[in-house]
Amino acid sequence: MAIENIRSLVAEDMAAVDRLIHDRLRSEVVLINQLGGYIVNSGGKRLRPIQVLLAARACGYRGAEHAKLAAVIEFIHTATLLHDDVVDGSDLRRGQDTANRLWGNEASVLVGDFLYSRAFEMMVEVGDMDIMGIMARTTNTIAEGEVMQLLNVHDPDTSEKHYLRVIYCKTAKLFEAAARVGAVLAGAGPEVRERLADYGRHLGTAFQLVDDALDYDGSVEATGKNVGDDLAEGKPTMPLIHAMRTGSAEQRQLLRAAIENGGLDGIERVMDAIESTGAIAYTRALASKAADDAVASLDCLPETPQRQAMEDLARFSVERTY
Repeated sequence: MAIENIRSLVAEDMAAVDRLIHDRLRSEVVLINQLGGYIVNSGGKRLRPIQVLLAARACGYRGAEHAKLAAVIEFIHTATLLHDDVVDGSDLRRGQDTANRLWGNEASVLVGDFLYSRAFEMMVEVGDMDIMGIMARTTNTIAEGEVMQLLNVHDPDTSEKHYLRVIYCKTAKLFEAAARVGAVLAGAGPEVRERLADYGRHLGTAFQLVDDALDYDGSVEATGKNVGDDLAEGKPTMPLIHAMRTGSAEQRQLLRAAIENGGLDGIERVMDAIESTGAIAYTRALASKAADDAVASLDCLPETPQRQAMEDLARFSVERTY
């Protein structure tokens, strides 16, 4: 099932999500409408809200509140993007100028705060304390992940184990929450809730690892971001960590200096080291294992088009080129 077919399966529900997003983004403050609308409409994959919709329906949910929770997840994700771009000093996302480049850092941070608070306002309307607890813990974990990543910047001694923990906190936790709240809303039992949370965690891990790989073997036209951005920011992501661990002494010295100093000086030599150590293939293999684990976590669900779509979403996460 191609991503277009997955979107087709949830088209009606996603239309409701999109209406909610645009309605609840509205504010009397014009700048919020402008900046928030810009990033929400900038062409994201919407994988996280799709997860909520698929998980709820796969667990037998027949109501309409899943659309509101999907919008909540998207608002939280969008808020993290606004904050990330400020912290990273990014000027390109999804092939467009970042909001902070157009409106400034202050506006981007404050509109991100608005999206967070609006998301929790909408969660209160759903009125499920379990879901409130899940999302409160999730946003706290994401914030911890952002700080952990900040501490990793320019640190060439970051281990694979520690980096996988950062991936979990910063990225996979929101995927995990998306699948879990869908199950909770549907009234699924504890075992199904945990299995779907496992699915989301593995899917989010696979997604981030592929992003890491694409930073070195993608293209700006396909990914919508500058190739080598992670290196320019001094971020030791999985390809660099693997190359540091397995490369020659000369390569390790080169990569250490590249991570410590940031920037793109010597990018060609860094790319050669990444290629010669098989770092991209290693990163993609980890992603494929995570996607397989995600699919295996769905064995608690009956065979339905929604379960099949969730399996295919896991495969898409590792096969994509953007």
